[in-house]
Amino acid sequence: QVQLVESGGGLVQPGGSLSVSCAASGRIFSFNRMGWYRQAPGKQRELVAEITSGGSTSYADAVKGRFTISRENAANTVTLQMNSLKPEDTAVYYCKFRHILSGVDYWGQGTQVTVSS
Repeated sequence: QVQLVESGGGLVQPGGSLSVSCAASGRIFSFNRMGWYRQAPGKQRELVAEITSGGSTSYADAVKGRFTISRENAANTVTLQMNSLKPEDTAVYYCKFRHILSGVDYWGQGTQVTVSS
């Protein structure tokens, strides 16, 4: 089992910046992928950004150039730095951890990000 604890999020004005972090603990194997998904009211959960334990990243088109994902392997943490935030970025942001070989996913409890003036 892997436990995920998220932090960060909150309320920010359009154009502002915010970061969310996630710390993983438990039975962690080195070959894994961590990432952030988001779900806005009435919409499906969607990928925001992911990063592998080797450092390869992928981003949703909607956030490219504005969001940056990074991780600290020694601490099993992942951080999403969000800049130039827009109202449409408002959502609950969920951390996801995947053991790549087994394909098993673990999810955090979610943290609210609200972009509003």
